Amino acid sequence: MHVSLDTMVDTLKAAAESSRLRILALLSRGDLTVSDLTEILGQSQPRVSRHLKLLLEAGLIDRYQEGSWAFFRLSDADSARDFVMGLVSSIRGADPQVERDLERLASVKRKRQDRAAEYFSVNAASWDHIRSLHVPDRAVEAAMLKLVGKRPFQSMLDLGTGTGRLLEIFSPLYRRGVGIDMSREMLTVARANLDKAGVSNAQVRQGDIFSPPVERDAFDLVTIHQVLHYLDDPARAIHEAARLLRPSGRLVIVDFAPHTLEFLREEHAHMRLGFSDRQISEWFAEAGLDLEDAQEFEPRGGSEPRLTVKLWLGRDRRLLIADPANDSQQTKVNSIGEIA
Repeated sequence: MHVSLDTMVDTLKAAAESSRLRILALLSRGDLTVSDLTEILGQSQPRVSRHLKLLLEAGLIDRYQEGSWAFFRLSDADSARDFVMGLVSSIRGADPQVERDLERLASVKRKRQDRAAEYFSVNAASWDHIRSLHVPDRAVEAAMLKLVGKRPFQSMLDLGTGTGRLLEIFSPLYRRGVGIDMSREMLTVARANLDKAGVSNAQVRQGDIFSPPVERDAFDLVTIHQVLHYLDDPARAIHEAARLLRPSGRLVIVDFAPHTLEFLREEHAHMRLGFSDRQISEWFAEAGLDLEDAQEFEPRGGSEPRLTVKLWLGRDRRLLIADPANDSQQTKVNSIGEIA
Protein backbone atom coordinates (compact mmCIF):
# COMPACT_ATOMS: atom_id res chain seq x y z
CA MET A 1 0.00 0.00 0.00
CA HIS A 2 2.00 3.00 -1.29
CA VAL A 3 0.61 6.16 0.33
CA SER A 4 1.85 9.26 2.09
CA LEU A 5 2.76 9.18 5.77
CA ASP A 6 -0.29 11.27 6.74
CA THR A 7 -2.64 9.02 4.78
CA MET A 8 -1.14 5.93 6.38
CA VAL A 9 -1.59 7.42 9.85
CA ASP A 10 -5.24 8.25 9.11
CA THR A 11 -5.84 4.76 7.75
CA LEU A 12 -4.27 3.12 10.77
CA LYS A 13 -6.34 5.30 13.10
CA ALA A 14 -9.53 4.27 11.32
CA ALA A 15 -8.72 0.58 11.65
CA ALA A 16 -7.19 0.75 15.13
CA GLU A 17 -10.36 0.14 17.14
CA SER A 18 -11.75 -3.23 18.17
CA SER A 19 -15.27 -2.81 16.74
CA ARG A 20 -13.96 -1.51 13.44
CA LEU A 21 -11.49 -4.37 13.17
CA ARG A 22 -14.37 -6.76 13.82
CA ILE A 23 -16.36 -5.07 11.04
CA LEU A 24 -13.43 -5.40 8.63
CA ALA A 25 -13.09 -9.08 9.53
CA LEU A 26 -16.79 -9.62 8.80
CA LEU A 27 -16.73 -7.70 5.51
CA SER A 28 -13.75 -9.78 4.38
CA ARG A 29 -16.29 -12.64 4.22
CA GLY A 30 -18.82 -10.80 2.02
CA ASP A 31 -21.23 -7.87 1.69
CA LEU A 32 -23.37 -7.00 4.71
CA THR A 33 -26.07 -4.49 5.64
CA VAL A 34 -26.14 -2.29 8.74
CA SER A 35 -28.84 -4.58 10.14
CA ASP A 36 -26.61 -7.61 9.59
CA LEU A 37 -23.75 -5.92 11.41
CA THR A 38 -25.86 -4.75 14.35
CA GLU A 39 -27.19 -8.29 14.78
CA ILE A 40 -23.73 -9.83 14.66
CA LEU A 41 -21.90 -7.24 16.77
CA GLY A 42 -24.70 -6.76 19.30
CA GLN A 43 -24.36 -2.98 19.01
CA SER A 44 -26.86 -0.21 18.30
CA GLN A 45 -27.43 0.97 14.74
CA PRO A 46 -26.11 4.52 15.41
CA ARG A 47 -22.90 3.11 16.86
CA VAL A 48 -22.36 0.71 13.96
CA SER A 49 -23.15 3.48 11.47
CA ARG A 50 -20.52 5.69 13.11
CA HIS A 51 -17.88 2.99 12.74
CA LEU A 52 -18.86 2.46 9.10
CA LYS A 53 -18.62 6.19 8.42
CA LEU A 54 -15.03 6.30 9.69
CA LEU A 55 -14.05 3.25 7.63
CA LEU A 56 -15.68 4.80 4.55
CA GLU A 57 -13.81 8.06 5.03
CA ALA A 58 -10.55 6.13 5.30
CA GLY A 59 -11.27 4.38 2.00
CA LEU A 60 -11.19 0.92 3.54
CA ILE A 61 -14.79 0.00 2.67
CA ASP A 62 -17.40 0.91 0.05
CA ARG A 63 -21.14 1.50 0.35
CA TYR A 64 -23.76 0.85 -2.32
CA GLN A 65 -27.50 1.23 -2.37
CA GLU A 66 -29.90 -1.53 -3.38
CA GLY A 67 -33.44 -0.24 -3.23
CA SER A 68 -34.04 0.78 0.38
CA TRP A 69 -31.10 -1.31 1.61
CA ALA A 70 -27.49 -0.16 1.92
CA PHE A 71 -24.75 -2.78 1.62
CA PHE A 72 -21.14 -2.44 2.73
CA ARG A 73 -18.11 -4.28 1.41
CA LEU A 74 -14.33 -4.03 1.41
CA SER A 75 -13.00 -1.36 -0.92
CA ASP A 76 -12.59 -2.29 -4.58
CA ALA A 77 -9.17 -0.59 -4.55
CA ASP A 78 -6.51 -3.31 -4.53
CA SER A 79 -4.21 -1.41 -2.14
CA ALA A 80 -6.94 -0.91 0.47
CA ARG A 81 -8.21 -4.49 0.12
CA ASP A 82 -4.72 -5.95 0.48
CA PHE A 83 -4.12 -3.78 3.55
CA VAL A 84 -7.34 -4.95 5.21
CA MET A 85 -6.77 -8.60 4.36
CA GLY A 86 -3.32 -8.36 5.94
CA LEU A 87 -4.87 -7.06 9.16
CA VAL A 88 -7.67 -9.60 9.17
CA SER A 89 -5.43 -12.59 8.50
CA SER A 90 -3.34 -11.74 11.57
CA ILE A 91 -6.32 -11.96 13.97
CA ARG A 92 -8.41 -14.68 12.33
CA GLY A 93 -8.42 -17.83 14.44
CA ALA A 94 -6.61 -16.10 17.30
CA ASP A 95 -9.31 -13.96 18.89
CA PRO A 96 -12.39 -15.47 20.57
CA GLN A 97 -14.53 -12.37 19.92
CA VAL A 98 -13.83 -12.50 16.19
CA GLU A 99 -14.59 -16.22 16.18
CA ARG A 100 -17.96 -15.57 17.86
CA ASP A 101 -18.67 -12.88 15.26
CA LEU A 102 -17.98 -15.38 12.49
CA GLU A 103 -20.37 -17.86 14.10
CA ARG A 104 -23.10 -15.20 14.14
CA LEU A 105 -22.22 -14.35 10.54
CA ALA A 106 -22.84 -17.99 9.62
CA SER A 107 -26.30 -17.69 11.20
CA VAL A 108 -27.06 -14.56 9.16
CA LYS A 109 -25.99 -16.35 6.00
CA ARG A 110 -28.19 -19.34 6.81
CA LYS A 111 -31.17 -16.99 6.99
CA ARG A 112 -30.26 -15.67 3.53
CA GLN A 113 -30.14 -19.21 2.22
CA ASP A 114 -33.56 -19.93 3.70
CA ARG A 115 -35.03 -16.90 1.91
CA ALA A 116 -33.34 -17.99 -1.31
CA ALA A 117 -34.72 -21.52 -0.98
CA GLU A 118 -38.22 -20.14 -0.50
CA TYR A 119 -37.93 -18.06 -3.67
CA PHE A 120 -36.63 -21.06 -5.61
CA SER A 121 -39.50 -23.26 -4.44
CA VAL A 122 -42.01 -20.80 -5.90
CA ASN A 123 -40.29 -20.45 -9.28
CA ALA A 124 -38.54 -23.79 -9.77
CA ALA A 125 -41.27 -25.43 -11.86
CA SER A 126 -41.14 -22.93 -14.73
CA TRP A 127 -37.32 -22.87 -14.75
CA ASP A 128 -37.12 -26.67 -14.78
CA HIS A 129 -39.46 -26.82 -17.78
CA ILE A 130 -37.22 -24.53 -19.83
CA ARG A 131 -34.07 -26.42 -18.76
CA SER A 132 -35.62 -29.68 -19.95
CA LEU A 133 -35.68 -28.28 -23.49
CA HIS A 134 -31.92 -27.83 -23.86
CA VAL A 135 -28.59 -29.45 -22.96
CA PRO A 136 -27.65 -29.56 -19.26
CA ASP A 137 -26.25 -26.32 -17.86
CA ARG A 138 -23.11 -28.12 -16.70
CA ALA A 139 -22.16 -28.96 -20.29
CA VAL A 140 -22.34 -25.29 -21.26
CA GLU A 141 -20.46 -24.24 -18.13
CA ALA A 142 -17.65 -26.67 -18.94
CA ALA A 143 -17.42 -25.23 -22.45
CA MET A 144 -17.27 -21.68 -21.05
CA LEU A 145 -14.46 -22.59 -18.67
CA LYS A 146 -12.51 -24.26 -21.46
CA LEU A 147 -13.06 -21.28 -23.76
CA VAL A 148 -11.86 -18.73 -21.20
CA GLY A 149 -8.88 -20.89 -20.22
CA LYS A 150 -6.96 -21.40 -16.99
CA ARG A 151 -4.91 -18.21 -16.99
CA PRO A 152 -5.98 -15.90 -14.12
CA PHE A 153 -7.17 -12.35 -14.64
CA GLN A 154 -8.05 -9.34 -12.55
CA SER A 155 -11.78 -8.74 -12.91
CA MET A 156 -15.04 -10.29 -14.10
CA LEU A 157 -18.51 -8.80 -14.56
CA ASP A 158 -21.60 -10.98 -14.92
CA LEU A 159 -24.55 -9.02 -16.35
CA GLY A 160 -27.89 -10.49 -15.31
CA THR A 161 -26.13 -12.67 -12.76
CA GLY A 162 -29.29 -14.48 -11.62
CA THR A 163 -28.24 -17.22 -9.21
CA GLY A 164 -24.60 -16.09 -9.26
CA ARG A 165 -23.56 -19.41 -10.79
CA LEU A 166 -21.00 -17.93 -13.22
CA LEU A 167 -19.36 -15.92 -10.45
CA GLU A 168 -19.03 -19.17 -8.54
CA ILE A 169 -17.47 -21.31 -11.26
CA PHE A 170 -15.04 -18.60 -12.43
CA SER A 171 -14.03 -17.51 -8.90
CA PRO A 172 -10.68 -19.39 -8.92
CA LEU A 173 -9.63 -17.34 -11.96
CA TYR A 174 -10.49 -13.74 -11.11
CA ARG A 175 -9.30 -11.47 -8.35
CA ARG A 176 -12.51 -9.40 -8.24
CA GLY A 177 -15.95 -10.44 -9.48
CA VAL A 178 -19.12 -8.37 -9.76
CA GLY A 179 -22.63 -9.56 -10.62
CA ILE A 180 -25.44 -7.22 -11.69
CA ASP A 181 -29.15 -8.04 -11.59
CA MET A 182 -32.36 -6.00 -11.46
CA SER A 183 -34.19 -8.48 -9.23
CA ARG A 184 -33.63 -8.18 -5.50
CA GLU A 185 -35.04 -11.69 -5.09
CA MET A 186 -32.40 -13.08 -7.43
CA LEU A 187 -29.69 -11.11 -5.64
CA THR A 188 -30.80 -12.82 -2.43
CA VAL A 189 -30.42 -16.16 -4.20
CA ALA A 190 -27.00 -15.19 -5.58
CA ARG A 191 -25.65 -14.04 -2.23
CA ALA A 192 -26.85 -17.24 -0.58
CA ASN A 193 -25.22 -19.37 -3.27
CA LEU A 194 -21.91 -17.49 -3.12
CA ASP A 195 -21.88 -17.73 0.67
CA LYS A 196 -22.58 -21.46 0.51
CA ALA A 197 -19.79 -21.97 -2.04
CA GLY A 198 -17.33 -19.95 0.07
CA VAL A 199 -16.75 -17.35 -2.65
CA SER A 200 -15.38 -14.21 -0.97
CA ASN A 201 -13.87 -12.41 -3.97
CA ALA A 202 -17.22 -11.61 -5.62
CA GLN A 203 -20.09 -9.25 -4.89
CA VAL A 204 -23.51 -8.68 -6.42
CA ARG A 205 -25.34 -5.39 -6.92
CA GLN A 206 -28.72 -4.27 -8.10
CA GLY A 207 -28.55 -2.53 -11.44
CA ASP A 208 -29.74 -2.24 -15.02
CA ILE A 209 -27.89 -4.10 -17.76
CA PHE A 210 -28.21 -0.99 -19.94
CA SER A 211 -26.62 1.22 -17.28
CA PRO A 212 -24.70 -0.97 -14.85
CA PRO A 213 -23.29 0.71 -11.72
CA VAL A 214 -19.66 -0.10 -12.52
CA GLU A 215 -16.68 1.71 -14.00
CA ARG A 216 -15.83 1.82 -17.70
CA ASP A 217 -12.82 -0.05 -19.19
CA ALA A 218 -12.49 -2.07 -15.99
CA PHE A 219 -13.15 -5.75 -16.70
CA ASP A 220 -11.12 -8.50 -18.35
CA LEU A 221 -14.16 -10.74 -18.76
CA VAL A 222 -17.84 -9.82 -19.11
CA THR A 223 -20.50 -12.53 -19.33
CA ILE A 224 -24.15 -12.38 -20.40
CA HIS A 225 -25.70 -15.78 -19.75
CA GLN A 226 -29.27 -16.47 -20.96
CA VAL A 227 -30.26 -12.81 -20.68
CA LEU A 228 -30.35 -11.34 -24.20
CA HIS A 229 -33.61 -13.05 -25.14
CA TYR A 230 -35.40 -11.08 -22.40
CA LEU A 231 -34.30 -7.71 -23.82
CA ASP A 232 -36.06 -5.51 -26.34
CA ASP A 233 -32.69 -4.07 -27.44
CA PRO A 234 -29.98 -6.76 -27.19
CA ALA A 235 -27.62 -4.80 -29.46
CA ARG A 236 -27.56 -1.99 -26.93
CA ALA A 237 -26.76 -4.45 -24.13
CA ILE A 238 -23.80 -5.79 -26.12
CA HIS A 239 -22.59 -2.25 -26.82
CA GLU A 240 -22.79 -1.41 -23.11
CA ALA A 241 -20.96 -4.61 -22.17
CA ALA A 242 -18.19 -3.82 -24.65
CA ARG A 243 -17.80 -0.36 -23.12
CA LEU A 244 -16.95 -1.98 -19.80
CA LEU A 245 -14.14 -4.16 -21.16
CA ARG A 246 -10.46 -3.43 -20.76
CA PRO A 247 -8.34 -3.45 -23.94
CA SER A 248 -8.27 -7.05 -25.26
CA GLY A 249 -11.00 -7.95 -22.77
CA ARG A 250 -13.47 -10.71 -23.62
CA LEU A 251 -17.24 -10.83 -23.79
CA VAL A 252 -18.87 -14.26 -23.52
CA ILE A 253 -22.55 -14.61 -24.41
CA VAL A 254 -24.70 -17.70 -23.92
CA ASP A 255 -28.18 -17.77 -25.41
CA PHE A 256 -30.41 -19.73 -27.78
CA ALA A 257 -30.08 -20.25 -31.50
CA PRO A 258 -33.11 -19.12 -33.56
CA HIS A 259 -36.18 -21.23 -32.73
CA THR A 260 -39.97 -21.24 -33.07
CA LEU A 261 -41.13 -21.93 -29.51
CA GLU A 262 -43.68 -19.13 -29.28
CA PHE A 263 -44.86 -20.21 -25.82
CA LEU A 264 -41.60 -18.87 -24.39
CA ARG A 265 -42.64 -15.42 -25.54
CA GLU A 266 -46.19 -15.77 -24.28
CA GLU A 267 -45.58 -17.58 -20.99
CA HIS A 268 -42.00 -16.71 -20.01
CA ALA A 269 -41.54 -13.12 -21.25
CA HIS A 270 -38.94 -13.96 -23.90
CA MET A 271 -38.65 -10.94 -26.22
CA ARG A 272 -36.44 -12.69 -28.80
CA LEU A 273 -36.67 -16.23 -30.12
CA GLY A 274 -32.93 -16.84 -30.33
CA PHE A 275 -30.03 -15.30 -32.23
CA SER A 276 -27.97 -16.25 -35.27
CA ASP A 277 -24.18 -16.15 -35.56
CA ARG A 278 -24.49 -13.43 -38.18
CA GLN A 279 -26.65 -11.28 -35.91
CA ILE A 280 -24.25 -11.57 -32.97
CA SER A 281 -21.23 -10.99 -35.22
CA GLU A 282 -22.74 -7.77 -36.58
CA TRP A 283 -23.56 -6.51 -33.10
CA PHE A 284 -20.04 -7.36 -31.94
CA ALA A 285 -18.53 -5.45 -34.85
CA GLU A 286 -20.67 -2.40 -34.13
CA ALA A 287 -19.47 -2.50 -30.51
CA GLY A 288 -15.78 -2.75 -31.43
CA LEU A 289 -15.44 -6.48 -30.82
CA ASP A 290 -14.17 -9.32 -32.98
CA LEU A 291 -16.07 -12.61 -32.92
CA GLU A 292 -13.38 -15.15 -32.02
CA ASP A 293 -15.46 -18.26 -31.43
CA ALA A 294 -19.00 -19.59 -31.75
CA GLN A 295 -20.10 -22.96 -30.39
CA GLU A 296 -23.37 -24.84 -30.60
CA PHE A 297 -24.97 -27.33 -28.21
CA GLU A 298 -27.85 -29.29 -29.66
CA PRO A 299 -30.21 -31.20 -27.34
CA ARG A 300 -30.59 -34.94 -27.71
CA GLY A 301 -33.69 -37.08 -27.51
CA GLY A 302 -37.28 -36.10 -26.91
CA SER A 303 -40.09 -35.71 -29.42
CA GLU A 304 -41.09 -32.11 -28.67
CA PRO A 305 -39.28 -29.13 -30.22
CA ARG A 306 -36.06 -28.36 -28.37
CA LEU A 307 -33.68 -25.44 -27.86
CA THR A 308 -30.13 -25.24 -29.20
CA VAL A 309 -27.78 -23.31 -26.93
CA LYS A 310 -25.15 -21.05 -28.49
CA LEU A 311 -21.93 -19.70 -27.00
CA TRP A 312 -20.16 -16.68 -28.52
CA LEU A 313 -16.80 -15.16 -27.60
CA GLY A 314 -15.96 -11.59 -28.61
CA ARG A 315 -12.73 -9.73 -27.93
CA ASP A 316 -12.06 -6.01 -27.60
CA ARG A 317 -9.96 -4.85 -30.56
CA ARG A 318 -7.78 -2.54 -28.50
CA LEU A 319 -4.39 -3.97 -27.60
CA LEU A 320 -3.47 -4.72 -24.01
CA ILE A 321 -0.09 -3.18 -23.28
CA ALA A 322 0.48 -4.60 -19.78
CA ASP A 323 -0.34 -8.05 -18.46
CA PRO A 324 -2.80 -7.57 -15.57
CA ALA A 325 -1.94 -10.91 -13.96
CA ASN A 326 0.41 -10.73 -11.00
CA ASP A 327 2.69 -13.28 -9.40
CA SER A 328 0.16 -14.42 -6.82
CA GLN A 329 -2.37 -15.06 -9.53
CA GLN A 330 0.17 -17.06 -11.54
CA THR A 331 0.62 -19.30 -8.54
CA LYS A 332 -3.15 -19.66 -8.45
CA VAL A 333 -3.37 -20.85 -12.04
CA ASN A 334 -0.77 -23.52 -11.36
CA SER A 335 -2.95 -24.88 -8.56
CA ILE A 336 -5.97 -24.74 -10.87
CA GLY A 337 -4.03 -26.75 -13.41
CA GLU A 338 -3.34 -29.42 -10.84
CA ILE A 339 -7.00 -29.61 -9.84
CA ALA A 340 -8.33 -29.66 -13.40
